[in-house]
Amino acid sequence: MPGRESSVLVVGGAGYIGSHASHVLRRNGYQVIVYDNLSRGHRFLAEGFELIVADLADLSQLTPALKRVSGIMHFAADSQVGESMRNPRKYFSNNVQNGIALLNAALDAGVRKLVFSSTCAVYGIPATIPITEKTPRQPVNPYGMSKLFFENALEAYAWAYGLRSVSLRYFNAAGADESGIIGEVHDPETHLIPCALKAVMGERDSLEIFGTDYPTPDGTCSRDYVHVSDLAEAHVLAFQHLDNKQGAAQYNLGTGSGASVQEVIATIEEVTGKTVPRRIAPRRSGDPPELVADPSRAQAELGWKAKRSLREIVQTAWQWEQKLQRRCQDAALQR
Repeated sequence: MPGRESSVLVVGGAGYIGSHASHVLRRNGYQVIVYDNLSRGHRFLAEGFELIVADLADLSQLTPALKRVSGIMHFAADSQVGESMRNPRKYFSNNVQNGIALLNAALDAGVRKLVFSSTCAVYGIPATIPITEKTPRQPVNPYGMSKLFFENALEAYAWAYGLRSVSLRYFNAAGADESGIIGEVHDPETHLIPCALKAVMGERDSLEIFGTDYPTPDGTCSRDYVHVSDLAEAHVLAFQHLDNKQGAAQYNLGTGSGASVQEVIATIEEVTGKTVPRRIAPRRSGDPPELVADPSRAQAELGWKAKRSLREIVQTAWQWEQKLQRRCQDAALQR
């Protein structure tokens, strides 16, 4: 029976980033318990780990699990900006109300370490680039608001109860584990790289490019794409950082440089050897021209730096999408 000190509860560990963090935790000697209601996650992404299928509000399942671990990584959240605009009730219920239930249950179980999956959406539309942790947090949609609310709760719980936490503000997570065993699975899929790859594979008619008249060199939006394995490694470093750190801290996770939509498409065509079918669509409301992180605080305090390039992101995503297509084809044949 593994000791509590080496065990971590990964909430939302059957999702995209949570599953990658689970594998990196295990590679670093931790015992992992995955806790996921599978509303967004997938059972096959948690294969090889103990999996508890339950809601965060289910204290009959959550409390015993917390008593077996020394800390939490919290990934469970709804994360689609457009949906949050249409249905904010869902986002505040899941991302805030259920998150607070997790914090309270952690306190009652004696758990005082938590790493939180946050987002650059807490900044809204920044006035200056690159974005530092001192950039004003002014979210412009309920998704970003819900994440900021939870960050604020973590700060309050640090002051009042001694809960030690790190909030990791991702920029654009992309790619897949180099082993090919896990990767990105969303329904519906809204992220640029998998959408482009699905267009290449004929799984969708074309890739929509939302606006070509932004004040950027080629007119398309620029984003800071960071490999999901780099993000997962940052979570382990943040968890270890909490052994000797009090309070609530926040870090940007990005590469420090942006890539435009057109640059991403060019990289995809180079890696796959295929043309990405595309069509131009109107701008989406609220899309900033450019979002790029200043990750220097994470490098200085956590010893973390993104190591993988955009090409490596695309290569691993391409490997994964082909595997996912084969998996779907095999499942269809077995019906």
